[in-house]
Amino acid sequence: MAGVNPENRPRRDDVSDAATFMISVAAELAGMHAQTLRTYDRLGLVTPQRTRGGGRRYSNRDVEMLREIQRLSQDEGVNLAGIKRIIELSDEVEALHKRVADLAHELESTTRPRRGELVPVPRSNALVVWQPRGKRRS
Repeated sequence: MAGVNPENRPRRDDVSDAATFMISVAAELAGMHAQTLRTYDRLGLVTPQRTRGGGRRYSNRDVEMLREIQRLSQDEGVNLAGIKRIIELSDEVEALHKRVADLAHELESTTRPRRGELVPVPRSNALVVWQPRGKRRS
């Protein structure tokens, strides 16, 4: 979709969740009506924390998400169903990036050959003795 930059969307770990705001304050911070926040909650676009009494409490991250929803809707012309799908896909991509990084780290830590170890050569029947670069056997 042209013009939508997923990098502008706040990442879960980029924005502090320490402060929470009641719905009227979050609505003011996001530049929306409180009823709009209730609608977005009902649609699953933003899921605020709840108090024991059921009151909504919005984090800084939630407020940033509300602003992004508003931007996508007003500036990009995306409908709410489309915004929900964008959020779902962005969350999935973020989770996949983290999984790839975790797997790459795991692979790096488990497959690095040790000095003098025999290493198979792909697409060959050869075996070679692995030596770190710059250190050759005499």
